[in-house]
Amino acid sequence: MLNYFSEISPMMGALYASFFTWIATALGSSLVLFLKKINKNILDAMLGFAGGIMISSSFFSLLIPAITIAENLKLNVLIIIVTGFLTGCLFLFIFDTIINIKIKHKKNKNIKRCILLIISITIHNILEGIIIGVAFGSTINNTQGITIISAIIISFGISIQNFTEGSAVSIQLRKEGYSKFKSFFIGQISGIAEPISAVFGIILVMKINKLLPFLLSFAAGAIIFVVIIELIPESQKNKYKGLITITTILGFIVMMSLDIWLN
Repeated sequence: MLNYFSEISPMMGALYASFFTWIATALGSSLVLFLKKINKNILDAMLGFAGGIMISSSFFSLLIPAITIAENLKLNVLIIIVTGFLTGCLFLFIFDTIINIKIKHKKNKNIKRCILLIISITIHNILEGIIIGVAFGSTINNTQGITIISAIIISFGISIQNFTEGSAVSIQLRKEGYSKFKSFFIGQISGIAEPISAVFGIILVMKINKLLPFLLSFAAGAIIFVVIIELIPESQKNKYKGLITITTILGFIVMMSLDIWLN
């Protein structure tokens, strides 16, 4: 698989990877078709594992290459990286705040929460698609510190997260009375945003090379914010907090080991 991704163009690699993340969303949503009750402990463990993966990938696959690229381009590393990281966090913070305000002011909170959840995850998927596009786009000429392995690892971590997101949306819709098929269809459709936005991400990198360190650190900040605000808190609602914490650490170790070993 690695040889195949090395031989094809970064554009095709980004498209394949982003389609895979969409499939992961669909697979998560499909659980609502087959299971009457989904074990929350398993879902929480997956959330924790995905959180560990995303933290690891944001550091080893995004921030470190961003620093290397900024140094190679003779940019002010500290300003570029910190600004990009904080901008990514701030962007999602503003969006999360808007969503929470809207939920509080809606009469039919359950249905509206479902709608806002779908909108939130769709926008989140757009950002993830851009992240994938940026990752694959930065492998061009293999001189920027981002490798095919790094791009694949980032995509893999996003896929695991998308699986849990797809299942969360579909299960919530099912609880609100939607049919199994409709819950599945709505849950998986949010993932289609990723292949589309991945194209935008890779074009952005190819056209504005000096923007790459900022974009990579922006993506890292966005990932860290999502992990802190969504994945870890949600997984830690489980009564087996110690076990979930272990899965989070395992996720970090697995991705760190893969990134170091394969690179």
